[in-house]
Amino acid sequence: MQLNHYNTKFTSRKFPVTLVCDNVTNAPNIGSLFRIADAFGVDTLIFCGESIPLGRKMTKTSRATEKVVNYEIQESTIEIVKKLKTQNNFIVALEITDSSLPIDTFSFPLNKAITLVIGDENFGVSDAILKLSEAIIHINMFGQNSSMNVVQATNIALYEITKQLLK
Repeated sequence: MQLNHYNTKFTSRKFPVTLVCDNVTNAPNIGSLFRIADAFGVDTLIFCGESIPLGRKMTKTSRATEKVVNYEIQESTIEIVKKLKTQNNFIVALEITDSSLPIDTFSFPLNKAITLVIGDENFGVSDAILKLSEAIIHINMFGQNSSMNVVQATNIALYEITKQLLK
């Protein structure tokens, strides 16, 4: 029998993970980020930017998870990342760079809160945030494209982070 959200037996759990979205402004992506933040037990979801659409287009994909996920909207990604860094968060950016490490070989700290920074749909994580990050990770890809949708990449990253935190 196929299970649904009324009869699954998953244990509800929060992880010491903050997801910071650096100018993610596409409403369906924002809705999907609420869903995966809920699915992976993210402690806090922070949207940074000047125009974060939380209207009907967002709620079509969020499936009401915006009502249960702790979230904030802030203007400055840099200020939020600096603040989280002073609170002893381990700052990791999800971006492909000339020095980024493959996510499947990276060991996330088990004794610190983790802040995962994801970037703008078109331009990725800003250089200023990359400089503040303690680690930059990427997802190996094997096709012709050099990037994937921010939500899909975040799914993979949160899966890997929570898998390691469960050990």
